Amino acid sequence: MRIPEPASPTFTIFTPTRDRGAVLHRVRDSLLRQTYRDFEWIIVDNASTDGTDELVADWIAEGSLPIRYLRNAEDLGFQGSWRRAVDDARGELFLFVRSADEIVPEALERFLWHWRSIPDAERARFSAVTALAVDEHGTLNGSRFPRDVLDSDSIEIRYRYKVRGEKFGFQRTDVLRATRIPDPPGFRGAVPASVTWKTIARRYRTRYVNEVLRVYWQDQAVSLSHPAVAWTDAPGRLLDAESTIDHDVRWILHAPIPIFRDAVAYVTSSLHTGRGLAAQWRRLRGIGPRALWAAAVPVGVVFYALQRYLSPIARRLPSP
Repeated sequence: MRIPEPASPTFTIFTPTRDRGAVLHRVRDSLLRQTYRDFEWIIVDNASTDGTDELVADWIAEGSLPIRYLRNAEDLGFQGSWRRAVDDARGELFLFVRSADEIVPEALERFLWHWRSIPDAERARFSAVTALAVDEHGTLNGSRFPRDVLDSDSIEIRYRYKVRGEKFGFQRTDVLRATRIPDPPGFRGAVPASVTWKTIARRYRTRYVNEVLRVYWQDQAVSLSHPAVAWTDAPGRLLDAESTIDHDVRWILHAPIPIFRDAVAYVTSSLHTGRGLAAQWRRLRGIGPRALWAAAVPVGVVFYALQRYLSPIARRLPSP
């Protein structure tokens, strides 16, 4: 029996892919096992040449899942795929699943249970529920959350609670549409996803739960497009670093090293994009961000010089 595409499903499952036909069945098989079935699956194919289009066409013809297949004529990378999927999503809640991974049979049911357990009067302040992930051997990826149910945000989770590793969760689709991944004109590199997550974290809460709902397979290398040299990504890295030192200096006592590292990245990435030291100073707001920047300038200038002038030499040297 063919499963019709739901007009307004609860979940949109998004999977970007490029030449992953050999492993894409993991997502499909885990979706077939879901105990909650009100979802659509959007596959965004970045110009695969391994027969992924034929594979997905067979699945659509089989009709056991509501699949929407969107093919890009060229590899737009993860973020180009993300933007297209968010624009096309019909679901209220948006869930990214890698093409090499699988989710546990109760994943959607449990996500929805936790979402609906947030009191109605408070839910508008929330954008997400995030859970844990294990690798293919059942080993927890990273650390657990400090409490089994914790209402926080991605900034506090990282800086105050020091939670690390791969996690798994959905975001409200309307929030993602209102908080788009930046797309600097003429820039084809990757903007760090943390730019979006930090922007959302400053406006919305997330419910974090200590339940394993994802299996993160580590047998597939990243195949979507990514830059080859450090400064190719400088405009995107600059957006992320500038956001941190402009807004998150208040966390420096909790996480001095990560925040100082971002300050160094602000200096280095600015120089790679042609923004001099005087312009960097003027871009920052307040005494705290400017003091942090001043401390990072010597290190940032050294890193810029190493990346700009030694990296081309290193690439011409024979492999060891």
